[in-house]
Amino acid sequence: MTIVAAPIQASAARPANPGLWRLWRDDVGCVKARDPAARNVVEILLTYPGVHAIIWHRLANRLWRSRFKFPARFLSWFARLVTNVDIHPGATIGRNFFIDHGAGVVIGETAEVGDNVTLYHGVTLGGVSWSAGKRHPTIEDGVLVGAGAKILGPIKVGAGARIGANSVVVEDVPPGVTAVGIPARIVREPLRRGGAGGRINLDHHLIADPVGEVLSILLDRVDFLEARINHMQGRARGAAAESENQLERLNQ
Repeated sequence: MTIVAAPIQASAARPANPGLWRLWRDDVGCVKARDPAARNVVEILLTYPGVHAIIWHRLANRLWRSRFKFPARFLSWFARLVTNVDIHPGATIGRNFFIDHGAGVVIGETAEVGDNVTLYHGVTLGGVSWSAGKRHPTIEDGVLVGAGAKILGPIKVGAGARIGANSVVVEDVPPGVTAVGIPARIVREPLRRGGAGGRINLDHHLIADPVGEVLSILLDRVDFLEARINHMQGRARGAAAESENQLERLNQ
């Protein structure tokens, strides 16, 4: 499976406060670029709950920042009702944001999401504390988070990193790496992931299996110990036979 990376603009070229229409246009455009199943803009606007969720969130976030807290929360509740995507109106989300198969995604109040980020269904950007202040993760530009992954606490996922499906991330993830597991561990260092036509190769089939690797090491160790024991038993049997021969010669 491949997706097309939306073009990443330089920070200096981005408007300081882009209008809602521009943000919505970018959100729709990035879906058409990244999802091979998306055929046209009309289909995206009518049938993609992830797009509906971010459209409503952009408006709710503007209300939230203008101190219209209750209207923002009500609009956020309505968006969750119709999309099954729960984004707090206080969350900060950058441009070209895409929730693929938008269902069961939760993004907390103090979460910060950069540009060109892709989340699959079931992702949680959650907190681990009830204390006020920053308690949700920061996701930098170009990050891809696999289905069912949980990123918890005021941690940072570096630009271009990938989080494997169903992983639980509780510590900072460096830029450009792939992290997998519970808790998530780095299984692949930064490398070039581009493909033909500007597409990004997801390399799902190459994601490492840390548990399988540990079992493989244990099996190799067991084989080595069995071979060593067999060798030692063979030497012991040989020594015992030699001792018996010597006793027989002495008795004669």
